[in-house]
Amino acid sequence: MSKRTLIASTVMGAFALSGSAAVSAVTLNDLHKEEAKIHAAAAKSQEKINALFEQSQELLVEYRQTVDQTENLKVYNDYIASLVEDQQRSIDSLQRQIDSIEETKQGIVPLMFRMIDSLEKFVELDIPIHLEERRERIQRLRDLMANSNVTVSEQFRQVIEAYLVEVEYGTKMSSYQGTISSNGTENTVDFFNLGRTAFLALSLDQSSAWVWDNDERQWKALGDDYLASVVDAVKMANGTITPDLIKLPIKAAE
Repeated sequence: MSKRTLIASTVMGAFALSGSAAVSAVTLNDLHKEEAKIHAAAAKSQEKINALFEQSQELLVEYRQTVDQTENLKVYNDYIASLVEDQQRSIDSLQRQIDSIEETKQGIVPLMFRMIDSLEKFVELDIPIHLEERRERIQRLRDLMANSNVTVSEQFRQVIEAYLVEVEYGTKMSSYQGTISSNGTENTVDFFNLGRTAFLALSLDQSSAWVWDNDERQWKALGDDYLASVVDAVKMANGTITPDLIKLPIKAAE
């Protein structure tokens, strides 16, 4: 080869080597870029995985809370259901009682009329303590029974109350003023009763005394031997002297 040809070949070889190095550099840069992209994509994927994991953990916690809440609600619902059943039983019982009210009224109203009739007979046969007051009370009961604005329960309450008042007459010592008829004469007197054991009358001037004879339904005059005792009895009932033993005309039980 000539010298010129050798130089040309050398120059061409240099150009070839330079071109090969440039191509290699371009390829390596591309690889680095792709690797960076892969790393970035992997990092994003890892971030997504981490986010999904955290989300799954939150969902797991929420699920467990929901399960616990569901169990609590089930227990509470069972409790409420038992209360509702108990209330329903009470409602059914009340409804049965309401349905029977009319039947109860049909039975109790005639009973009250019989009680009033019996009370009236008793008052007329009993010792005449507060007689007019007791007669007026019975009349009020009859007027009450004819009043449509008064409930059956209130009517029954007042009938029972009248019976209780009659019971009290037999347990108390009392004195009050009134009039009696003796030997065709009206006398204003102080009445005294020791329950239903003794019923006496004392003239206001304390000069005369009488005792009620329930068998003969009349007043009978007492002798002077009882007068002082009757005076003391009236004073004790009025609270002017302290209670003490006194002699009273009491009819022996048969």
